[in-house]
Amino acid sequence: MDNPKTPQGMTTFVLVALGQIVSVTGSALTGFALGAWVYQETRSTTLFSLILLFTVLPSLLFAPLAGALVDRWDRRRVMIAADSGAALCTGLLLVLIQSGWLEIWHILVIMGFNSIFRALQVPAYTASVSMLVPKDQLGRANGIMQLEVTSSYLLSPILAGWLLENAGIVGVMVIDLATFFIAVTIVLAVRIPRPALAKKDPGTQTSLWKDMALGWQFISARAGFLSLMVLFGLGNYANLMTDTLMPPMLLELSSPTVLGTVISTGGLGMLVGTLLMTAWGGPKKRIYGVLVFKTLAGFAIMGVGLFQSIPLIALATFFYYLPFPLVNGSDQAIWQRKVPPEIQGRVFSIRRMLARSMIPLAYLTAGPLSDKVFKPLLSVNGSLAASFGQIFGIGPSRGMGLLIFLMGLFIVVLTVSTALNPRVRNMEEELPDAV
Repeated sequence: MDNPKTPQGMTTFVLVALGQIVSVTGSALTGFALGAWVYQETRSTTLFSLILLFTVLPSLLFAPLAGALVDRWDRRRVMIAADSGAALCTGLLLVLIQSGWLEIWHILVIMGFNSIFRALQVPAYTASVSMLVPKDQLGRANGIMQLEVTSSYLLSPILAGWLLENAGIVGVMVIDLATFFIAVTIVLAVRIPRPALAKKDPGTQTSLWKDMALGWQFISARAGFLSLMVLFGLGNYANLMTDTLMPPMLLELSSPTVLGTVISTGGLGMLVGTLLMTAWGGPKKRIYGVLVFKTLAGFAIMGVGLFQSIPLIALATFFYYLPFPLVNGSDQAIWQRKVPPEIQGRVFSIRRMLARSMIPLAYLTAGPLSDKVFKPLLSVNGSLAASFGQIFGIGPSRGMGLLIFLMGLFIVVLTVSTALNPRVRNMEEELPDAV
């Protein structure tokens, strides 16, 4: 069995990570192309948002059970099964499209199952990292893992748009299936060590319900981790509100081509952040990486909402996305060092569920808040036109800009208030290393 302290363990991690990057990029291609295809077919923003909701909600609901199962089962096999299940979902969509039988409810059900497979894959993958990588290299390893997100923002929209026009939705899905095959082949070819205590604690000795509850008990008993969950849960609500409102705001100001360019600028910023995290590994005190860079992201969001010039919005978008890998990589390294490997599946699943728990609310509230509240406030005769209109401007995009600005301000205030909590600032010294 590979020793996680040896260079061989790091080599195994890099190979697995490359396979996952390819697979996630393929999935993002399908997600982008499928969303565009549905909107072109239906012209319904509601249906489009509903599909996005079905890609998130099942994984949140399934997360506690997924974490318990990941800690009971061989994590390598879980990754293989999850990737294979996701490939099966894509293949089924492909068959339905080719046969002309595809209905919206088919997409919702299939994306729901795909979301459940993702709920299994993510904790199995992240919990495997601390078994392969020395703890002093966790920052760099998490920087490499952030390439998955970066490729989704930087490469997938451009490639998916081109492929959709030249190869159609079928061509995109065929490529997605090929990426699943690459990921599964790599995982089949490597060994991932199992936590020693996992072998001494067979599933027959404890109930599944107790295993599911353990993740929450571990987090709730540690004030620093609990405060981080509040920060990421509420922060992700503000981030997703921003991401949801940026496209319509930019389309009010310019064209779809400009929209794609600005989003790609954000992807470029994320790439820079990923390369920085990979080369640097983040600050020695990881919590500073979380708090400082999350605050900077909040200020950048304020700029996205405030500016009316496309070049300035693009610049603010670049600096909005740049801190993401630094924040997430630093945060991930803390959890990997402080959570015992044998329970990381359970803890990481609950952590993911709590961090993403506000995402459905963001999908449900972004549209109504924009259309019914903020757009009228900064319309020509709006009640804030004479005051805030002097700063933000007047028109349909400006109400959305004000709402985005407030989301950035909320993140800054939330992060600074979290930094004032000594249980958060000192958590790396107060909590012992488990790795």
